[in-house]
Amino acid sequence: MTLLFVLASFVLAALLPAQPALADGHGIAMHGTPALPPDFKHFPYVNPDAPKGGRLRMGVLGTFDSLNPFIIKGVTPSGIREYVYESLMARSQDEPFTLYGLIAERIEVPEDRSSITFHLRPEARYSDGHPITPEDVLHSHKLLKEGGWPYHRSYYSKVEKAEQIGPHSVRFTFKEGGDREIPLILGLMPILPAHYMTKERFERTSLEPPIGSGPYIIDRVEPGRSVVFRRNPNHWARDLPVNRGRFNFDEIRVDFFRDAASLFEAFKAGQIDVRIEDDPGRWAESYDFPAVADGRVLKSEFKTGLPAGMTGLVFNTRRPVFADQRVRRALILMFDAEWVNRSLFHGLYTRTDSYFARSDLASTGHPASELERKLLAPYLDELHPDVLEGRSRLPVGDGSGNNREALREAYKLLTEAGYKLEGSRLVHEKTGAPLAFEFLAATRAQERIMLAYARMLERLGISVSIRQVDSAQYWARLKSFDFDMIQWTWGASLSPGNEQVNRWSSRAADNEGTLNYAGVKSKAADAMIDALLTARTYEELTAAVRAFDRVLLSGDYVIPLFHIPKQWIAHWSHLRPPERTALLGTDFDTWWQAGEAP
Repeated sequence: MTLLFVLASFVLAALLPAQPALADGHGIAMHGTPALPPDFKHFPYVNPDAPKGGRLRMGVLGTFDSLNPFIIKGVTPSGIREYVYESLMARSQDEPFTLYGLIAERIEVPEDRSSITFHLRPEARYSDGHPITPEDVLHSHKLLKEGGWPYHRSYYSKVEKAEQIGPHSVRFTFKEGGDREIPLILGLMPILPAHYMTKERFERTSLEPPIGSGPYIIDRVEPGRSVVFRRNPNHWARDLPVNRGRFNFDEIRVDFFRDAASLFEAFKAGQIDVRIEDDPGRWAESYDFPAVADGRVLKSEFKTGLPAGMTGLVFNTRRPVFADQRVRRALILMFDAEWVNRSLFHGLYTRTDSYFARSDLASTGHPASELERKLLAPYLDELHPDVLEGRSRLPVGDGSGNNREALREAYKLLTEAGYKLEGSRLVHEKTGAPLAFEFLAATRAQERIMLAYARMLERLGISVSIRQVDSAQYWARLKSFDFDMIQWTWGASLSPGNEQVNRWSSRAADNEGTLNYAGVKSKAADAMIDALLTARTYEELTAAVRAFDRVLLSGDYVIPLFHIPKQWIAHWSHLRPPERTALLGTDFDTWWQAGEAP
């Protein structure tokens, strides 16, 4: 799904009185200029002549109880935001963060990015035939700012003034603060129909198929089990350059499964057409069924320029058991990654040592630059010296599962934190409370990792209980931060921005529904987020992100796990991807059906 992004310096069109130089153009990039010219015909990574038709059947873990993806209440299925709703602009998957016109055919942005004006296409329509108007844009902004997800409220509250300035034009003027990404954030705002999406409808969960302007409409819903999207043959934007070669399937069906084993069996049986594989053990051993042997199922590896992001075992620092950083550091030391990788994953994983691993944005392996040190100077008390100097390394074991040196260092940290051994248990010497915590699991794969880790922790008398819950309960507990430890993945882009506020800022730490699962409250992290949001060049952005990476690594908020070197995708042979893979990896929106499905 569309899950898979330098600033537009545009050709100077005019100088308006009392305003900075105005950029007027077809696209906007976070840093530098858009790579494609105004008259581009299609994205370079698509097949513009891809045939339309056929069906794509996908499977996901979990369930759903709502078709409203814009509020914190309820669990929504994959695809609604991507297929049913459109934004003012569309994102290129072949550039770090560049947008081109979709609902908006043209934009105007002052050099200081204090505002952005969107000129809407008069032909833009919702699936029910209603035109998309400035009223819809302003209505969408108001709904999302007042009642959307926490990140919606955070982003859109940066708008000082929203106004219609012509029959097809809307201008957003921003508050002072220098957030240079916010014009792009507004460009990606979903546009909701004012004639349908009332405030009352917006605020409630519902299984009523919504009205949007996207390439698909919801055709059928089986609550909790499946959603079927049907391509809208009258989609107003089907021939725009940003859409040519995309959205090729007449039907996309998403089926929901309670466990990974059932989902995989459905794929083997031909009930699911494609799967993204993230389990090295399964990738190495389980694709030995007849359809693979005779070529009906293909295993493909796609390069990606995306940073790996961070997958880790997350400490909820709101809980007393993890409030002491020495405890967190000790538990990081006790995780024998080499043994886990070899024993559970055939050694196919790479250990993740940065929140932006696999990219130049990672801070590991080299000392902080002069610009980084200037940014970090007021916050040196939050930084580990080895992290600042690029010498910090995660502990490396011999793969035996018995890293004695790491155990000794961990025990020393735990005693400094006030713990002592009493028999076979590690207890706090003042309170007598044992060092114990619960791991909340969503999948068997997470449970498997944690069982191995729990055996390592037993050697120092640390007790771990593992609780796997159903999807609805799992997401409800995450939204309210009701857990001790979870496994989570924060994805990353080549242009980190406002999403970092939702993940790591102090103001997100106590705001339910955010992704600040670790409960990070750090002045240094807040300052580095501000720095990356105000960066004017890619050099400044790189320094800010690396400095931010050093702050997070110094805080010991997660036990870093692993990442795969490429995209692993298995698919039935009647599906075809384009010959060229985008910078950010392959995207199923660009695939098509070239033969009979099984």
